[in-house]
Amino acid sequence: MADYRARLSAREDRRRVIEALAPRALLGLYEGMVRFRLHDIALKRWVRQGIISKAWLGTGEEAVAIGTARALRAGDVVGPMIRNAGACHERGMPVADLLRAYLGTADQITRGRDLHTGDPARGIIPPNSMMANLVPVFTGIGLAIRRRGGRQVALTYVGDGASRTAAFHEGFNFAAVQRVPVIIVLQDNQVALGTRTESHSAAPMDLLHSAYGVPGDVCDGNNVLDVYAATAVLARRCRRGEGPFILTARTFRMGGHATHDDAEARRLFSPEHFRHWGRRDPIGTFEAYLMEDGPPLDGRRRAGAARRAVNRRLLAESEARVTAEVEAAVAAALLSRRSAMPEPEDAVRGVYAPAPAEAAGGAAKGRRPRVAGRRVSLSDVRG
Repeated sequence: MADYRARLSAREDRRRVIEALAPRALLGLYEGMVRFRLHDIALKRWVRQGIISKAWLGTGEEAVAIGTARALRAGDVVGPMIRNAGACHERGMPVADLLRAYLGTADQITRGRDLHTGDPARGIIPPNSMMANLVPVFTGIGLAIRRRGGRQVALTYVGDGASRTAAFHEGFNFAAVQRVPVIIVLQDNQVALGTRTESHSAAPMDLLHSAYGVPGDVCDGNNVLDVYAATAVLARRCRRGEGPFILTARTFRMGGHATHDDAEARRLFSPEHFRHWGRRDPIGTFEAYLMEDGPPLDGRRRAGAARRAVNRRLLAESEARVTAEVEAAVAAALLSRRSAMPEPEDAVRGVYAPAPAEAAGGAAKGRRPRVAGRRVSLSDVRG
């Protein structure tokens, strides 16, 4: 907690952002991290019950997704990775829809075809399995914002391993040249699948921005207030035309790459390493800060034991409210599993590809491709 407190006043620009947060905003950050943790607990429970085979969890990294997503404005665009489910529900997606994606039901955006989900109508761009592929996509989004004279910011995430890919380099290099309003959150959780950072990178992650000639910054990825403030400062600079940026969030993944390889994670890092980061749990440290140092969460002038009692009560009420919300989402998703599974025809809806007869050469003869059994014209293409 001494480290946590010191971080909040280490930078004047961030300190001002943090001090301006209203009690409702502080409770929102807390509820967002609890919601994210409970979403992951529901998935892990489903794995153990045999409902799904595996899940990709963000346990220990909640502050990165919640702090960044809540620092954005309405109209901004976010591109979560699969481990950033918290960014989806904090930008407006119902938790039930996130769970439905894992269950492969027809009543969510992918119609059962993929567990990578999002909602473009809410400014949440779904990812895919190829790491860092959203970097060139978000460079394009940022370029469109700049050319239209917009004030939005586009923010997406990569892990330390994903920052080694061609998609990251090609996409972010172009973003740097074009000076687009994009923030890349480099989620430095110290491991890429099963490879520790020092085995794939000779330089610290927080120096990566220097290779592209753009500014970068670092935040404590387990301190949600530091993450929020760092993102808010960079977003403000993006709106002034100073982007792009890389924000390195130092954190740790408290488990395996997915639920099936937790044992491998325990072999990669020592028990003391897990204890070190466990003591820095983003939810526990934020809760302790709000209890010991935070302002009265009811907005009234209180001090000492009276302030702590009110904050304790309001935090407990928030946890109970979010717990009920996630339990209802779990029930709704399981109901969809029983009543809204995809039909075979859903596999080809919205998929653009040549019809079988054309795949052997029809397209070369000048015929247009088909989608779901009908011809496609340029007017059919959206976005």
